[in-house]
Amino acid sequence: MAMKMRRYLMESLAQLRFEPTSRRIRVCHGASTLIDTTSALLVWEPRRIVPVYAVREEALDATLVPNAAPARELDDLPPVLGPADFSVHTCPGQSLDVHVGQHVLAATSFRPDDPDLAGYVSLDFGAFTWLEEDEEVVGHPHDPFKRIDALRSSRHVVVALNGTVLADTTRAVALLETGLPTRWYFPREDVRMELLESSSHRTTCAYKGHASYYSVMDARASGRDIAWTYPEPLHDAEHVRDLVCFFSERTDLSVDGEHLARPVTPWSPPHEQQAQFEKAGGLSGVELGLRR
Repeated sequence: MAMKMRRYLMESLAQLRFEPTSRRIRVCHGASTLIDTTSALLVWEPRRIVPVYAVREEALDATLVPNAAPARELDDLPPVLGPADFSVHTCPGQSLDVHVGQHVLAATSFRPDDPDLAGYVSLDFGAFTWLEEDEEVVGHPHDPFKRIDALRSSRHVVVALNGTVLADTTRAVALLETGLPTRWYFPREDVRMELLESSSHRTTCAYKGHASYYSVMDARASGRDIAWTYPEPLHDAEHVRDLVCFFSERTDLSVDGEHLARPVTPWSPPHEQQAQFEKAGGLSGVELGLRR
């Protein structure tokens, strides 16, 4: 019987996964280059949807010291984890402090207890500067099994919140990213910008760049961020420069007159993510695996 690829990928979330990369990877801290290698690994711990780099421990120009901090309880975490909180580990292993000269970077390395990863340690992406070949990498390592496409569209796309239309266009850009719902980016002229106000929130995407956010100060919206923009996108996302995109998890989206249900993603509340897993049919073993 054929297997839907999304189901296959979701089932693999319960496992420790890795993939070798032939790219030249350089890890820097300040003026120090800690490693320059073409034998790095991409590693996904259980529950993680984006990888971290792992490098040969013997080649790392730093001292690694076991970190004695207690492991964090996992029961209160959602079943799918993003790139934040490197110090939260979901597989057996040893947390490590990285000593670079006089600097101690606490809990920024991890030695997985797995024979396929013997001799490798993973590193907290946010604690270091990373280069793939001669290009700086932001956000997290690039996943070789993921990509984005930004496509101009003439479909009629409308976003509303609590009955108020926030954006209405027939000249959106549809951004398709592996594993996520289609994101619709609107020209500012087709967005009611007077209903939005800038938020202090900022995030970084490895494929799109640095995002700034907007919120709607409506009592029923609780001041949550509901939209974002990329003022200076990376080259793969150039088509969405300065356009505005809304969380379809937090607003009401219609395309060509068809109302689309709010998706459940890592940006949904944890209880919605858990309910989605339990509704998925046949994924109970995955859910149990994620909870160990």
